[in-house]
Amino acid sequence: MAEPLRWTTALLATAASLCLVGQWSHPVAEVGDQAPLVVEDSLEPTDFSPEELKLLQRRFGVHGPQTQLAQLFTSGMDQLQPLRASTVDRLRELKPVILRQAAAHQMNPMLITAVLFDEIQHSKPGESLPFIAHSGLVKTHGPAQISVSELIHQNRLPAKPTQEEITWARNQLLDPEMNITLLAAKFQRLKLALGLPESLMLQASRSYLDAKAIATLNYLHNGKLDYPARVLGYMQDPELHGLIYGGRQPNPDITV
Repeated sequence: MAEPLRWTTALLATAASLCLVGQWSHPVAEVGDQAPLVVEDSLEPTDFSPEELKLLQRRFGVHGPQTQLAQLFTSGMDQLQPLRASTVDRLRELKPVILRQAAAHQMNPMLITAVLFDEIQHSKPGESLPFIAHSGLVKTHGPAQISVSELIHQNRLPAKPTQEEITWARNQLLDPEMNITLLAAKFQRLKLALGLPESLMLQASRSYLDAKAIATLNYLHNGKLDYPARVLGYMQDPELHGLIYGGRQPNPDITV
């Protein structure tokens, strides 16, 4: 059986066996039989201790940072304004799905939006083409870059799917609405696996604890240590906030 994570108010404790206890609002984390640890708001939520990384590796198989070259490439792409504009336009098209699935799975829509922004902006040319997806050359698909294995985790596929079932799964992943549905369900699944309340609407600006939870979910989604910081940054992006929470006002009729 997978080890449950023990929580009081710090999201990740470093004991070998952890489970959710206490209340989310208190600024103290118990670590095994050790004295309580005070969680300071000044801590960086994207920093993971070696013990935390080992625990996450053992439970979820995540695997460390990108190479320096890959990080530089990612940072450079973020500076391309035409690419950003294209990504924002794509998110605008997906906004109804984002809001619908965020509500259905009790997830922060900005978390879903930020992940989609990162994945769409850094997607590889041609990887959304069906013949590329079905070639097996890429392992993740669609705007959220979800893998076939996630459908197994969500009991949408058997543990050992046939080739026909894998083909069906890839087609599901290429459908934008289903892809975002799977992303929201993945975060919900991981939230429960970490022992977080199902109804907890994580907001990075509210507390260190929520930010740490979001960082952990993103690390588990992507598997790279530099990924959570990028997503947390995108969640605070004014343009993305305006896209999700703002509304367009009709232009006044100047002829009247």
